[in-house]
Amino acid sequence: MADNRDFALRRLHSLLGVIPIGLFLLQHLTVNHFATRGRDSFNAAAHFMESLPYRYLLEIGIIFLPIIFHAVFGLYITFQARNNASRYGFFRNWMFLLQRVTGIITLIFISWHVWETRVAALFGSKVNFNMMEEILDNPLMVGIYVVGVLSTIFHFSNGLWSFLVSWGITITPRSQKIATYVTVGIFFAVSIIGLRSIYAFVYPEWFAFATNNLAIL
Repeated sequence: MADNRDFALRRLHSLLGVIPIGLFLLQHLTVNHFATRGRDSFNAAAHFMESLPYRYLLEIGIIFLPIIFHAVFGLYITFQARNNASRYGFFRNWMFLLQRVTGIITLIFISWHVWETRVAALFGSKVNFNMMEEILDNPLMVGIYVVGVLSTIFHFSNGLWSFLVSWGITITPRSQKIATYVTVGIFFAVSIIGLRSIYAFVYPEWFAFATNNLAIL
């Protein structure tokens, strides 16, 4: 009975990492990417998300509660896991180890990011371009955000591979190899979006200049 419950919890943990948490990550990065088009575009996108009906219920039920369960049970898995990458050195063993490491980094980063943005908004601060520009006003914070965003994207991308295996979608070695290529591609593609979003707040004039010149062309 205990083994069946543990198996069910692990599958639920994997599922929540993709739906809804993974989908929210993609949506959140998409909204942030509007910063590459300028202040007004990002502020309009952020305002649209904040104006959604039942926003707080959606955030609690679809975002925060799944993230809390995924994080808590993920820590349980992490401290139970036997990391044998140093002994065997196989690619998938290293992915197993990095999944656990990036999970901890992601948890710390998301907690900090929520404190700086969502919690600050509860006390009157407005989540807009100026807020993110002020947060990323020094190289240390830029470095923290780069590491945090890349860790989060890796954790999602590699977790997607694990989800496909644990849910019996990719069973054969060939299908798992194809899934590896696909998830690595997802990591690089989404990372470009994430990094462009960060640097759009750091160098807004450069992105505005590039956008205007592309529009002219």
